[in-house]
Amino acid sequence: MIIYWAAVFGFIASFLITPLVIKLAKKFSLIDYPTRSHPAILHKKPIPRGGGLAIFSAIILIYILLAVFDASLITKQVIGVFLGASIVVTVGILDDKYNISPYFRLASNFLAAGVVVAFGVGITWIANPFDGQIRFDDIIYYFSLPEGGLFGGPHTIVLFADIFALLWIVWLMNAMNWSSGIDGQLSGITAIAAITLGFVAIGYLEVDPNQVPLAILSFIVAGSFLGFLPWSFYPQKIMPGYSGGALSGYLIAVLSILAGGKLAVALIVIAVPLIDGLWAIGRRLLKGRSPVWGDKEHLHHQLLALGWKIPKIAIFYYLITMVLAAFALSLDSRGKFFAIIMVFVLSFAGLVTFSILLKRFNLK
Repeated sequence: MIIYWAAVFGFIASFLITPLVIKLAKKFSLIDYPTRSHPAILHKKPIPRGGGLAIFSAIILIYILLAVFDASLITKQVIGVFLGASIVVTVGILDDKYNISPYFRLASNFLAAGVVVAFGVGITWIANPFDGQIRFDDIIYYFSLPEGGLFGGPHTIVLFADIFALLWIVWLMNAMNWSSGIDGQLSGITAIAAITLGFVAIGYLEVDPNQVPLAILSFIVAGSFLGFLPWSFYPQKIMPGYSGGALSGYLIAVLSILAGGKLAVALIVIAVPLIDGLWAIGRRLLKGRSPVWGDKEHLHHQLLALGWKIPKIAIFYYLITMVLAAFALSLDSRGKFFAIIMVFVLSFAGLVTFSILLKRFNLK
């Protein structure tokens, strides 16, 4: 089936494009130097950044090539996804070059999320774990733009659905970016999450053939991140950079919305990065610091302080993500609800315990 081959094509494209991006990064000084003023830097020598450009190039190249043979793959929502992703990668490359303000990056997150939401990607409902659905489409505003062009015709603003989608996308963009500090960490997590969401989309094909573009896109995303992995695994030849980290969260968030509103699946699969992100925000606020400024207290930093090697930490993240993915695919709505609570409580308790113990024994 072409859906599965999409992952193979994405892998090959990303694997071949990444060395070209490495050369471009060196030519245009997209380099992360260990002397850069940032508390989370772990590498000891200059490493090219801008990995998001390689990954996104592979994704859009393979999707367009497949669309040449099947025009039905080009939908309004897919166009919105790629336009939003273009903003993410563009701002990411600028940050990889100039280390722009995190407040500007956050504003760009909302812009990218706003674009894809404007193209009809919203969270109108989530499954009620006890019965039925929880709806977010109670308040709808209708308006119309002049005919002609991409935005011509009738439009709707589904207030709470759109706000929920905006917050969901921006949250995942930042959480996944914060989980890109270890060589290969981001690529493996993202690939597993995308494969999981691809299988969710395949499960809907019998009742909703419109899930075909989503399933294909999910597997292309998975293959493209896997194709980047050999270059980013320890010792990494290129870093994902902000372009790669933010792109990862953006794509997972959007795919989870389009895959039948399977936010619960995403919450379970990437629970560890999400909890790590929430813990980062909480501890920074408790210290009177802005939550957007980085630190060196993420889970991967704590594992390094315990003496774990970088490859071991990356594989640890892969294994946890795969186990959680298996749970997410096997549980019903009620099971996912309780799984989310359990995983979030255990993860949060583990992070807090790690932090306390490391400070007590001066391992940081």
